[in-house]
Amino acid sequence: MVLPTFRNIKIKAYKPGKSLLKKKSNIIKLSANESALGVSLRVKKILNNNCQISKYPDSKAHNLRKSISKTFKCDFNKIICGSGSDEVIQMLCQLFLNAKDEVIVPEYSFLMYRIYVSIIGAKVVYSKEKDFKVSVDEILKKVNKKTKIVFLANPNNPTGTYLNKKELINLRNKLNHRVLLVVDDAYNEYMKDKNYSSGLDIFKNTKNVFILRTFSKIYGLASLRIGWGYGDKKIINALNLIKPPFNVNKIAQLCAIESLKDKKFILNSIKHNLIWSKKIKKSLEKYNIFSNKVSANFLLLNFNKCKLSADKIEKKLEKQGLILRETKTYGIKNCLRLTIGNNSENKLFLKTINKIFQNV
Repeated sequence: MVLPTFRNIKIKAYKPGKSLLKKKSNIIKLSANESALGVSLRVKKILNNNCQISKYPDSKAHNLRKSISKTFKCDFNKIICGSGSDEVIQMLCQLFLNAKDEVIVPEYSFLMYRIYVSIIGAKVVYSKEKDFKVSVDEILKKVNKKTKIVFLANPNNPTGTYLNKKELINLRNKLNHRVLLVVDDAYNEYMKDKNYSSGLDIFKNTKNVFILRTFSKIYGLASLRIGWGYGDKKIINALNLIKPPFNVNKIAQLCAIESLKDKKFILNSIKHNLIWSKKIKKSLEKYNIFSNKVSANFLLLNFNKCKLSADKIEKKLEKQGLILRETKTYGIKNCLRLTIGNNSENKLFLKTINKIFQNV
């Protein structure tokens, strides 16, 4: 029997944060930037009601796109929905890239950009960051005739830093107009800095910018895998040609529509995140554990000035059932990424950290 020949794809597969620990049944997972407050009550009603799942979902997610268009005051015809924003990233790479093309990503950025680019066979080019912040100048230095896309999460994952409105506009103005700028707004809802503007707000009518959004973070629909993209109608029409026909399931579509309606839940989530981010950041600084300016629903914890290393802290926390995200996968040494949890999770985290340093 002969095994059919398949491509030898030389990439490092995505390595998610831990979700299980040996000999631990009660796990507190603060490693995946998930919603601290779960989901809206409106979403719970959808999940508790009987839903006809024997029929295929709406392939074009018409009702969801109408809700997105109304909520964010954007063009219904320029929206595409995906099984998570991951799938939209994948489709963009399939649409725009050939094997000899190049794509620029910041050196510390969401891993799926480089993975999907590499699967196509295009070259990933890394732009240097300055103090864990994306540098417009460094991106521009890497642009050449082969450059097709620049991927940029703003705020960035895993660093939590971000470019302000002027910096984003400057990047688009100086970037070759033939290069597609993809701005990932995954954590937009958490951002309250007056200098920050989302990619959607800035580039809503710009043909050579594509925006990514997700329901996995503040809306709490991570398990349902649903996200969306926004771009020029010609790009959206082309993406619809290669999109799997029923890529977003019916329950995900219904839950996403309801989650957009619950403004109170979103406001409570933002308030919770601001209060606890500031509190945790301040509490950790007394142990010389420093982090980025409060932005999204996570903090990049830097242990360079701390008595204990990130590895030691990670192991001690895991003994107590607390999981943080290691950052060596991203190429960042001696750091951990902490997701802001709910009240009890955050209190236990701080209590555990205090106990660890009492014995140092």
